[in-house]
Amino acid sequence: MSSISSGDIISILKSEIENFDFDARDKEVGTVIWVGDGIVTIYGIDNAMYGEIVVFENGVKGMVQDIRRCEIGCILFGKDRGIKEGTKVTRTGKRAGIPVGDTYIGRIVDALGAPIDGKGNIETDEYRPVEQEAPSIVDRQSVKEPMETGILSIDAMFPIGKGQRELIIGDRQTGKTSIAIDTILNQKGKDVICVYVAIGQKASTIAKIVSTLEKHDAMDYSIIVASTASDTAPLQYIAPYSGTALAEYFMHKGKDVLIVYDDLSKHAVAYRALSLLLGRSPGREAYPGDVFYLHSRLLERSSRLKEELGGGSITALPIIETQAGDLSAYVPTNVISITDGQIFLESDLFFSGMRPAVNVGLSVSRVGGAAQTKGMKKASGSIRIDLAQYREMEVFTQFSSDLDETTKEQLAYGSGLMELLKQPLCNPLSMAEEIITLVAATNKLFLNIDTKEIKQRQMDMLAYFKDAQQDIIAELEEKKNLDDELKKKILDAAKAFMER
Repeated sequence: MSSISSGDIISILKSEIENFDFDARDKEVGTVIWVGDGIVTIYGIDNAMYGEIVVFENGVKGMVQDIRRCEIGCILFGKDRGIKEGTKVTRTGKRAGIPVGDTYIGRIVDALGAPIDGKGNIETDEYRPVEQEAPSIVDRQSVKEPMETGILSIDAMFPIGKGQRELIIGDRQTGKTSIAIDTILNQKGKDVICVYVAIGQKASTIAKIVSTLEKHDAMDYSIIVASTASDTAPLQYIAPYSGTALAEYFMHKGKDVLIVYDDLSKHAVAYRALSLLLGRSPGREAYPGDVFYLHSRLLERSSRLKEELGGGSITALPIIETQAGDLSAYVPTNVISITDGQIFLESDLFFSGMRPAVNVGLSVSRVGGAAQTKGMKKASGSIRIDLAQYREMEVFTQFSSDLDETTKEQLAYGSGLMELLKQPLCNPLSMAEEIITLVAATNKLFLNIDTKEIKQRQMDMLAYFKDAQQDIIAELEEKKNLDDELKKKILDAAKAFMER
């Protein structure tokens, strides 16, 4: 028999009722009236804010995405099992956010910041909203420091600066992700934190990328935010904002951050699915009208802060997938207009063996020479014009048989340049190696070499400089400039190697 008296039971019930009353007064509670496809419609919550987190009876969280006259629409950050018509929902009064901190470096997390790499919990007490206002104009400074990719064709012709947003665009399977991964690998030892956001990628693809980064010790300064193809549309939608919140934590501590969004086409598709389920009217290509704002408020958060605010920066490399090279589609034109330039990868170039398949005519960096070292600027010279002229001349002369010597030399020089710009995967070049290659190329030292042998000759030449001409490399890395005396040293050493 229980020894609890009736008086005890009454006091327990009284305290339970008092606590219940307190909860009810403290929180606004609503009721689910419709649920399906990761979307929930709630009645009875009148004061919710856009982007606020609500909690369901079963513990699943959602975010307010649509506010109507008599009801609100929420997106779910979990499975909708256990949520049905009549389920109670409570407001939290908090905006959606994720934990942030130094302990995230080297980890793989989901869109809500929870670890998914099997290495245990991430200990941190810092918290940051996923949606944050972009730094104002007066809080920024101009982009003038290079963010070197280690890819010769990009660093020479379309330089990227710290705080810039450079779009990587092209059809599927043209090497877009490879450029981003090579750029991450090239940040080794440069005190740059890299955040790779995978949106709607296959889990096997993400595993392969992690394996590449681990193989080259790049996970020591990288964070992977993964929202796989099997995740729900709300998680794919929130992933790039979560990645940016992590990047902002480091930026405000004065660090330089590189963030890759792979890719924003899938992000726009996830947002379209949410919007149509929420009953918003479709517009061009079935996207809702605010899809521009979706990406502009994300990419505007990448900038270089003033020195008084720490001088940190976020450099963004958004990736967009085109259909049959169509740059005039809705989402590509949107993101092109938001970013500070684009690297356009062409399928025909890729299949002809030109990798990276950078189209010289359609690619551009709106920051340009401001983000190049003086040495790189002098070494690259007129390489972009030379390549454009070669491409034009190649088209005009492909059916001609009797070419004059000048034209033959120009064609040979152009094809040699194209060969030098080919670069194997996971093999980024240092700034000194790029300058040495460009000086040798623009002074036509590769002119009389068979096209098939040019790449190997370039690699042998760079190995020779590393072994026998360390003083030249050290001087380039220290000065970051290319005066006449240093240029003569490079040419003399390169000529000596070629004659050998």
